[in-house]
Amino acid sequence: MPPLPVDEARDFLERHPDIASIDLLISDLNGVPRGKRIPRENLEKAYRDGVNLPASVFALDILGNTIEETGLGLSSGDGDRICRPIPGTLMPSPWLRNGRQAQLLMTMIEVDDAPFFADPRQVLFRVLERFRGAGLRPVVAVEMEFYLVDRQRDGLGMTQPPCSPASGERATHSQLYSISELDEYADFLEEIHSAARTQGLPLDTALKECAPGQFEINLIHCDDALTACDSAVLLRRLIKGVALRHGFEATFMAKPYGEEAGSGTHVHISLLDEAGRNVFAAEDQDPLGTPRLKQAVAGLLALMPASMALFAPNLNSFRRFQPGLYVPMAPTWGYDNRSVAVRIPSGPNEARRIEHRVAGADVNPYLLMATLLAAIDHGLQHRAAPPPAITGNAYDQVAPSLTNSWCQALALLEDSEVLAEALGRDFLHVFLANRRAERDQAMQAVSKLEYDWYLRQV
Repeated sequence: MPPLPVDEARDFLERHPDIASIDLLISDLNGVPRGKRIPRENLEKAYRDGVNLPASVFALDILGNTIEETGLGLSSGDGDRICRPIPGTLMPSPWLRNGRQAQLLMTMIEVDDAPFFADPRQVLFRVLERFRGAGLRPVVAVEMEFYLVDRQRDGLGMTQPPCSPASGERATHSQLYSISELDEYADFLEEIHSAARTQGLPLDTALKECAPGQFEINLIHCDDALTACDSAVLLRRLIKGVALRHGFEATFMAKPYGEEAGSGTHVHISLLDEAGRNVFAAEDQDPLGTPRLKQAVAGLLALMPASMALFAPNLNSFRRFQPGLYVPMAPTWGYDNRSVAVRIPSGPNEARRIEHRVAGADVNPYLLMATLLAAIDHGLQHRAAPPPAITGNAYDQVAPSLTNSWCQALALLEDSEVLAEALGRDFLHVFLANRRAERDQAMQAVSKLEYDWYLRQV
């Protein structure tokens, strides 16, 4: 990856004379932004020479601790790699420092300019090369659910829904698709849209989701999967930053409340051929699409069990997989059916696509997209056939089979030759070591529930 022309940096600084510093951001395995903050006078140098970060940035767990088992820490000398800017991602961050802050996404490379194997963005790039070789271009859209929570915890120190900015009352009901609740949070949502326009993020719709304080914001479809995931990473940071300005916290935890709906990341995918035709759109208007759509679905269903550790990357992720809360529990598919894991949405035939509904909101967007596209490629290459499409309530017809065990999910991923080949064996070693070390730490914690249930009874 050669240096970018400094013209982009120079032009940005000329157009934004008030910008004082720039955050150089890279997404770690958990999707957490890491990086450096530089003064404006160093921006052109960052474009010309890149900036150094240790490879161990991809060995960090959710607490920022280096997991030595990945092989990226002290055992390898904890050496640096070069990070280079991603074109088109240099934008102001209007919610920070009174508009005097900007941000720039980076990606990590080796000293010979080869992609660094453990960078999630480079993992996605690797998978996309398969589609380029086949003359296909994915068109994708990302839907992101999240909760707003009160910055003050309740009397037990637990998270609670926020108080409405309009009424001052704390939300207690679901109010799915409520326009009045969108009105109550209008200032917050409008600032999100304003900041997104400033950053060039292609926002589509916002809606009130199932639970108190839960919302969904969707990105418009994009024919560059890398750019789509860049937008998802930046939108998550934007939402969290704007929420703090309005006195809330925004969380992308998969399951912040045990008895309420979890938050997911839904991904819509279609494929264009070299002539720009949607290869999923059937000439006879079949709502279940073409043979290639069915092959793609078959690949997604076949690799779904082995993909769970990527769709549900942490302890909290697996609490989302409970019956009755619109979370897929088995590899199923169907037309215009929200009870299945892979849904074929209704709508114009030329927009025929797949909606994947399994992953949590806490997923790394690059790794999610890489996994889904690897599964689609697997289905296409093997001309796989899916089982019959489900009509009616899939929960009543198909027994749960997707694991809700973090330990088992990691074992299933480790055993998948297809995903190891697609994502890279070296990457998979780093990911598995990182997640297993975090699980070991989580298992050392004893919860309040365990004391309440077992301390006096056993």
